[in-house]
Amino acid sequence: MKKSNVFILVICSLVFNCTVREKPQFIGIDNFKVMDSNMKNITISADAEFSNPNDVGGTLQTDALKVFINDKEIATFSSKEFKVPSKDTFKIPLTVSVATDSIIDKSNLSGLLGSLLSKKIKVQYQGDIKYKVLGYSSTYKVDKTEDVKIKL
Repeated sequence: MKKSNVFILVICSLVFNCTVREKPQFIGIDNFKVMDSNMKNITISADAEFSNPNDVGGTLQTDALKVFINDKEIATFSSKEFKVPSKDTFKIPLTVSVATDSIIDKSNLSGLLGSLLSKKIKVQYQGDIKYKVLGYSSTYKVDKTEDVKIKL
């Protein structure tokens, strides 16, 4: 009888001490940069930063995150799941590679020429990042724009 009471007490202690008090806090998106640019592709990266106050981790995944360059939608991507550490601040990379010819069209030519002269492009990430843990899920709305220097 005593062994079963101790076992129940240990299980209850583990269950009630490992709680999900609140969803991880979305701090923001920063560290926008052009990782690589050549005649065929441009690789753009940014970091989504979160803080998790919970005793348990979970997973984060981007779902149909859209990337705009100079106000033109040029890519939509989803990522693999990222493991969320417990009681920690962490970043997940948001990296996308796009074909340069998808940026160039007649309607966007003036914006592209302006970007080449100023050596900057306007990059926007827009969409959702989903958090999942123990049957609980939550969605973070992402809409961040930044001017990024390009290397010619």
